[in-house]
Amino acid sequence: MSQDHDAHVHDEEYFCSVCKVTTKEKHAHGGMAAMSHGSATMFLRRFWIVTVLLIPLLFTNEFVTGVLGVGLLPYNTFIGFGISTVIFGFSLIFFRHAWHEIRSKSYGMMTLVSIAVGSGYLFSVASTFVPSLEVAFYMEISTLIWVLLFGHYLEAKSTSAAGNALQEVAKLLPKKAHKVVDGVESEVAIADLQEGDVVVVKPGEKVPADGVVDAGVANVNESLISGESKPVQKEVGDTVVAGAICIDGALTIVLSRVGEHSTIGQIKKLISDAQSTKPHSQKVADKASAVLTFVAAVTALLTILIWSVFLGQPFVFAITLAITVLVIACPHALGLAIPTVTTISTSLAVKNGVFIKDLSKIEVIRKADYVVFDKTGTLTKGEFGVSNIHTTTDDYTPDEILAIAASLEQQSSHIIGQSIVAHAQHSEVDMKNPEAFKNIAGKGVSGMLAGASYYVGNITLMKENVAVTERIEEKIKNLSSGGNTLAIVANQRAVIGIITLSDEIKEESYAAIQDIHNLGVKVAMLTGDNDGVAKGVADALEIDTYFAQVLPEDKYTHIQNLQKDGSVVLMIGDGVNDAPALTQADAGIAVGAGTDVAVESGDVVLMSNNPQDVRRLIVLSKKVYSKMVQNLVWALGYNVVAIPAAAGAFAAWGFFLRPEVAALLMALSTVIVVANAMLLKRINLQ
Repeated sequence: MSQDHDAHVHDEEYFCSVCKVTTKEKHAHGGMAAMSHGSATMFLRRFWIVTVLLIPLLFTNEFVTGVLGVGLLPYNTFIGFGISTVIFGFSLIFFRHAWHEIRSKSYGMMTLVSIAVGSGYLFSVASTFVPSLEVAFYMEISTLIWVLLFGHYLEAKSTSAAGNALQEVAKLLPKKAHKVVDGVESEVAIADLQEGDVVVVKPGEKVPADGVVDAGVANVNESLISGESKPVQKEVGDTVVAGAICIDGALTIVLSRVGEHSTIGQIKKLISDAQSTKPHSQKVADKASAVLTFVAAVTALLTILIWSVFLGQPFVFAITLAITVLVIACPHALGLAIPTVTTISTSLAVKNGVFIKDLSKIEVIRKADYVVFDKTGTLTKGEFGVSNIHTTTDDYTPDEILAIAASLEQQSSHIIGQSIVAHAQHSEVDMKNPEAFKNIAGKGVSGMLAGASYYVGNITLMKENVAVTERIEEKIKNLSSGGNTLAIVANQRAVIGIITLSDEIKEESYAAIQDIHNLGVKVAMLTGDNDGVAKGVADALEIDTYFAQVLPEDKYTHIQNLQKDGSVVLMIGDGVNDAPALTQADAGIAVGAGTDVAVESGDVVLMSNNPQDVRRLIVLSKKVYSKMVQNLVWALGYNVVAIPAAAGAFAAWGFFLRPEVAALLMALSTVIVVANAMLLKRINLQ
């Protein structure tokens, strides 16, 4: 269950009670899945069988028949023995898991359950054949088994229905695809698809794997992947992701990534990685469960000793109280307190395009003091366009300045360089292939054209290589003050031109920053742009702090500075050049992963480029943590009161708990924990 026995590991010819097979190969099930792995139906079936068997068993119990005002069945003890033995058989799965806990020295819920059920049943069997013992607990132990079966059914049901995020993701893919070979279309299983295959996706169908549109135009619904509800138009050259739905029109797609390499495959990996992690609250619950097992066992022994030896009560009375202690102390609610919450929250996050790779970060994110955004492509569209070309000498025309810059930037992958190249292509400017090209990180590029050296980049690059006059500096300052991004062009002697580019702020960024502020969290921004551009964006969005002209390798130092006063800092970036900063932050969040969701540097991956997802993530973390605390407090508080009550601590007031009542109370605590976790499904993150 929730115990950290990742563990159960099977040796040769070992029967796996979870898989229901005998295996010759070692394999493992761990955590919550160990008891709910395809087992909801099995537990429900056993629960109903035991329910039917409990009906005749009621009439073998003196207390129950007395309450009902009916007589005991003849040979009630032996009938109780027979029925209870059958019911006891349904509890053997708990003993198997207890053995795995004991073998891995991770004593927990199943250990305590087995002690309670085993001791009660064996004592009852002994009393059947040794009349002097007088009392049998067949009804009580059978009730406990009945309750446990129902509890495990609830757990398995919550896992699958609330749920199993991997199954939810698997539903995104079609089972078949229309593959085209030499113009002939045939239907094939998606497992048979390979990179380079050509498929046709018709209206209403799902894209089987990641690829590039080769023919056709259609609106595509990617909401199941990215959480964005607005359809996106796809045409020739556009990328499409597995699981997206073709709304209208048909698309011919050349597949680029299939199977585990596709978006869906990588999402599955992210979820699997997340399921192998635990929040701090889970670790607390695990330790508490282990401690509770020993506390219950010691309390049961002390109960027998105190009541039978020191208080002189009959041994049967003392053993009844001891068994009641073991029954009511079963850490079922404690074991489910956190796993049910994390299971539901994982599914809820996936449905909103959020993938939490490390569940322990939930408790970090909800305490955020600062959210730090990388500007380009996160708060802004990242689609720079050339707005103007300024010459600083009569020796060059604007077209010549553009041709020089575009020729060098052909070799660059930077978004500014690509925007200049795109503008040159649109303007039909003649570009040359540069020689001795060099990319200078965070500054620009250099190279030779027709034997002459040229530079394209920021003011820092210019000052390092050419003379920059006061007149040029003043012009650069004036041009950048309006929030423009500048690409300065120079030959081997001086600056010869300035290209201005602008990057529009996303509409959703305004609301996102305001929403984050409303949560009591400050916002900072990092950018490699000059101070004028950075200030323009920061002022427009009302950002608290910004850092301009920051080199990629220096971004993490600004995160460190914000952390010095103990602030919890979340870093939002693209997961590539922001990797050091994402790692330095208390929680790194990679945004806009799109078709490349396997971002290793982030603790959380957001599928879309919508900054409002950050607000949703913080809200989700706060809600999830609140449910964790509520469940943990309830599960622990219940035992603080229940164990002393079961041991007879309130005997002075004439209050005692019977084992069957204890079993029902234990069941109620489990139902409360699961029901409280299920309320998470009602959260609206939009």
